[in-house]
Amino acid sequence: MTYFPDYLKTYPNMDTANPLHISLNTLHAGFRAHRHDFLEFSYVVDGSGSEAINGSLHPMKPGTFTFVLPYQVHQIYTDPGSKLVLYNCMFSMDLLMDAAKQERLMGLIDSVAAPSFVQLEGEDRTRFGSIVQNMYEEYQSSEPWRQTMLQLRLKELLIRFDRHRRSGSLIAVGNQPEKHSFGRHSSVWPIIHYIHQHYQDDLALSDLAARFNMSVSRISEVIKETTGQNFLHFLHDLRIRHACSLLVSTEMSVSEIALEVGYGSYNTFSRVFRETKGIVPKEYRKRK
Repeated sequence: MTYFPDYLKTYPNMDTANPLHISLNTLHAGFRAHRHDFLEFSYVVDGSGSEAINGSLHPMKPGTFTFVLPYQVHQIYTDPGSKLVLYNCMFSMDLLMDAAKQERLMGLIDSVAAPSFVQLEGEDRTRFGSIVQNMYEEYQSSEPWRQTMLQLRLKELLIRFDRHRRSGSLIAVGNQPEKHSFGRHSSVWPIIHYIHQHYQDDLALSDLAARFNMSVSRISEVIKETTGQNFLHFLHDLRIRHACSLLVSTEMSVSEIALEVGYGSYNTFSRVFRETKGIVPKEYRKRK
């Protein structure tokens, strides 16, 4: 299994009807390399530094808007003697999957070759800054229609970001411009989203291959390329994470939890849990 730095698996409000969290943060010493299976955007309002996404480095300064896809390894560096003040918004892929706009909004993350950031100046910077600040204030409020407003602001930001990066398809990297392609292709994200939605079912690679009209070997390959895990490890990771949450937050028996998260056999669940966490489920519950 491919090694990745820290795997961040939670954020506030993740398990609510509106899985979105936005915060304003000050980084004096950057942020360690990590990945996560949710989406994230950041917007810099002060200071300077840089960010590496899957090994590609870009500068960060006021007006930098960055969009990080699930499972991308990224790390933030703060310039010596400076700091970075930036908004961070973490949200679920579910928010891009509403039925009426599924194709258009999922298109925002279809091309992994597209630029992951834009540097905004002038009116664009003012507009983006205003929308992000409004979104943050809305998040802090308890006004009617708050959730709807947050989702509208999120989608507006992502669509404006996508338009902006399309209008400037040549991004300078070092001394060489890098051309990015926006060509449509068979996206992996509906597959990943489907696994996230159905990991509690009796799910097999052959089921996914039939559903998405791909060979078993190809669908296995794209899952590994995207998540850094083979299908079985990916499936176990989602199930065990859910099981850990249930062990800590409910009085369900271990057998009930095994069935709830997708294991037909208690023995299989106990074995996979022990291999993943180093202890059996009952001991995990006791320690937590």
